Amino acid sequence: MFFIDTIETEGLGNRSYLAGGGTTAVVVDPPRDIDRVLSAAALRGVRISHVVETHVHNDYVTGGLDLARLTGAAYLVPAAARVSFARTPVADGDTVGVDDGITLRALATPGHTPHHTSYVLQEDGRIAAVFTGGSLLIGSVGRPDLVEPRLTAQLARAQHASAHRLAAELPDETPVLPTHGFGSFCSSSQAEGDATTIGKEKTANDALVKDVDSFVAGLLAGLDDVPAYYAHMGPTNAAGPTPVDLAAPPLTDAADIAARLAAGEWVVDLRNRIAFAAGHVAGSFNFEADGKIATYLAWMIPWGKPVTLLADSPAQLAAAQRELVRVGIDRPAAAATGTPADWIPEGHTPRAFPRATFADLAEQTPGTVVLDVRRDSERAAAFITGSTHIPVHDLHRRLADVPAGTVWVHCAGGMRAGIAASLLDAAGRDVVAVDDSFDAAARAGLPLTSGGHTP
Repeated sequence: MFFIDTIETEGLGNRSYLAGGGTTAVVVDPPRDIDRVLSAAALRGVRISHVVETHVHNDYVTGGLDLARLTGAAYLVPAAARVSFARTPVADGDTVGVDDGITLRALATPGHTPHHTSYVLQEDGRIAAVFTGGSLLIGSVGRPDLVEPRLTAQLARAQHASAHRLAAELPDETPVLPTHGFGSFCSSSQAEGDATTIGKEKTANDALVKDVDSFVAGLLAGLDDVPAYYAHMGPTNAAGPTPVDLAAPPLTDAADIAARLAAGEWVVDLRNRIAFAAGHVAGSFNFEADGKIATYLAWMIPWGKPVTLLADSPAQLAAAQRELVRVGIDRPAAAATGTPADWIPEGHTPRAFPRATFADLAEQTPGTVVLDVRRDSERAAAFITGSTHIPVHDLHRRLADVPAGTVWVHCAGGMRAGIAASLLDAAGRDVVAVDDSFDAAARAGLPLTSGGHTP
């Protein structure tokens, strides 16, 4: 009897899979921190015989090469993928044996990338599931614009064709197991629910209910911003990532932290935004460990810039370090745990700024500077009339574009506003972080402009 275990990487919105039988198993699209995969295999009591990639990933660093080397497993990568390491090339129709009666069959599904390949899991000839990677997702497909702008329209059409191939060749009851779509920016839209089948997608997925021209037009019109660090993920994966290193970074002290800030390095406070607003090291930035730290820190930090991490506990530090290696921020330059009192030189005091709600904002005088740091697609639905718009991932490059005066900064829920407030505070601006749901803006009586123009 076969099994399929899901390995969640919630911070990136991705999934990997361990599937097999009584003695051996295959791993599909493994994460960088492969110890989680090895633990899952140990719990099952199986040997990993194959590691497979659906594509060269653009949103995270794969652990596939490291895992294959460590376990002695065959490393299966689509034959058309241009990579610089030894692997077993996989072409459409290739089949490998995983365990007694359990096989994996490659199915070419270009679109997310030109070489994208799905894998059909079969037991005794019966189709058990399909691993669709960045092809067919829950209610959507993987975005086609991450490889090369000139290929985007072509790949969008290929996504439509690949979705129809999957729907035509697989039974309706086949479970669809994608890698992306659970918060990943690799998805063209976010999943509703966490499970689906070919039959369900036939009735709900635009790729399967719309004609190709309508589908492509809608897909391209709905594409959101691409995290800047994606530009580094594909080349890293194609070159062959180095083995993961989760050893604790060197510990630092208040004097060293001050020196690093003076040198222009990034000092990142991992504590929650409430604690950060109440008191923090002047010049430090707040990326909450419980938020999308990997996505937003990797998106915003100049690539290769040294980063020092400040955490309230060793566990918080270790968790953040694990998140960051998944996107290629491998070794923090230094780290410290404790409180701001431990991180600030003697004789200095912590910085602080106020937090507020949209009801508080509604009580301010006309002309108050309001900064909206949501993405373009969010602002297109509705925004506070008269507000300035700079997405949080652009703010560090556009601080000069923020109007003079005390800045009331908001997002959709508070986390990104906390990041933005820390950037503004580090630049010496007076800031108020609106830590509230955007739904509360209308209830507070703030004037909103709906749709259309998004200044």
